[in-house]
Amino acid sequence: MLKKFSLSALPLGLVFLWMAGFISLGASVSLVAEYSVFSLLGVVGAIFANATGAGGGVVFVPVFQQIGFSPINIVATSFAIQCCGMTAGACSWWQFYRAGGKSSAQWQALPSSLVLSIPAAWCGLVMVQFAGDDIPLLNTISASPDQLHVTFGVFSIILGAMIFATVPLMKRVPSSGTLTTIDLLALPVVSFIGGAITAWLSVGVGELVAVYLIMRGFSVTMSIASAVILSAFSVWAGVIYHAFIAYSVVWEVVLFAGAGAIVGGRLARYVVLAFSPATVKVFFALWVLVLGVISLLF
Repeated sequence: MLKKFSLSALPLGLVFLWMAGFISLGASVSLVAEYSVFSLLGVVGAIFANATGAGGGVVFVPVFQQIGFSPINIVATSFAIQCCGMTAGACSWWQFYRAGGKSSAQWQALPSSLVLSIPAAWCGLVMVQFAGDDIPLLNTISASPDQLHVTFGVFSIILGAMIFATVPLMKRVPSSGTLTTIDLLALPVVSFIGGAITAWLSVGVGELVAVYLIMRGFSVTMSIASAVILSAFSVWAGVIYHAFIAYSVVWEVVLFAGAGAIVGGRLARYVVLAFSPATVKVFFALWVLVLGVISLLF
């Protein structure tokens, strides 16, 4: 009964939360006219993010760059939107795991992979956010719009290439259902590096972990689910700094894009299950590569 009540009350709670945000930001027609278009951006970004394991920042960052947001506003706003979309996607994937995946041998690694990756990702993320000024390279990247532009472009191209590299591996039958000693050592390292990258690009940790798990022979859908849930935990940890210390979130954009992201996050699981995972990955890899090239050229 409690579970049924909680799930049925969730949409109503989200509506009240959105209305509270709308009222606090002015509740005007001009607010809707100026920012409602970001709802579509949220839907698209969340579908890509939750269907592939890659963070929504891959979509949000280049758009915000073209709008003219500062680097800190770009990263902060992307984090806040992903708190909506990645959380919706994480809940959707976790429900899928509890409903049927839990009994599948291919999904046995999901809980343990999260236990290993989430704390490590938090450490990498917090290190960069609070100690980035003491690391010359990170300080330069976060302070300069040009450096953020170039870094995002390079990372996107590398990410696209990595996604393409995993496509042939998807055709094989998953050979692994439990973590080995190598995974117990490697997953925290990959997650720590991904968390550090996520701190200054708002993408990274989910992508790296998904690619690692696929290359290690785990189920593609389990790898994506693990990456999505990890990303959700990571962006919630990361948004605290931007919302309460740096005060760099553009809340008007988040209000509408976040609502769209919740819809996209819930739909993403069905996209993965309706289409071939390889098809989804190829399309997304092409998208990421194009965005990377555009970031470097413009």
